[in-house]
Formats: sequence, structure tokens, C-alpha cells
Amino acid sequence: QMQLVESGGGLVQAGGSLRLSCAASGRYVGNCAMGWFRQAPGKQRELVAAITSGGSTNYADSVKGRFTISRDNAKNTVYLQMNLLKPEDTAVYFCAATNRRPIATMTEEYDYWGQGTQVTVSS
Repeated sequence: QMQLVESGGGLVQAGGSLRLSCAASGRYVGNCAMGWFRQAPGKQRELVAAITSGGSTNYADSVKGRFTISRDNAKNTVYLQMNLLKPEDTAVYFCAATNRRPIATMTEEYDYWGQGTQVTVSS
């Protein structure tokens, strides 16, 4: 089993920054594919950023150049640095993990999920 706990969400003005953290326990994040997803009201959950067990990253087109996913193996924590935030980034952000494969980009490929943290960007 693996537990994921997100933190760092909040209310920020457009153009501002937030850093989300995902603290993991039960499994080592360095052996997992990790992802950040978001879900806005009335919309499907979508991938924002992912990092493979080998350290490669990929991003949704809508956040490229603004968001950065990273991993601190010593703290067993994954981060999502979000800059130049826009009102359309408003959503609940979820951390996810799987150790069944080195790369994962779809919700059904992930086995473990955090409870989510709300990010609200005001215009």
C-alpha cells in the first residue's frame, strides 16, 4: 500500500505562484511513476504533469512552460511548482502513483491517489 498526502493549495491571484507537495509513505517514489492530475467542476480529471521512475517528465500542453514537476527522493515527496497561474487552472489537484509501470499518463494506469488539494486562481 502507498499513501499520498497533498498540500500547498490555496487562493492566489492570476499571475501568481503556488507549490504543491505530495508526501508519500509505504513505497519509494523513486521506484514509481508519479503524476499530478486536476479536476475542475463538471469536467473530467486530466493529467497535468508526470514524472517517470527514470526521472523523465511530460506536461499537458496547457501548462507547458509554467508548471514543473520534480521529485525529492530523500524526502519521498513529489512537487508541482505552478507559475503564471491563470483562472482556468482552478481545480482540485490530485497526486497519483503506480509502481506497476515506469511511465503512466492515464488515470486508469495509477493505483494510488491522494485526497486532493484545492487551487483557486482569481482574475
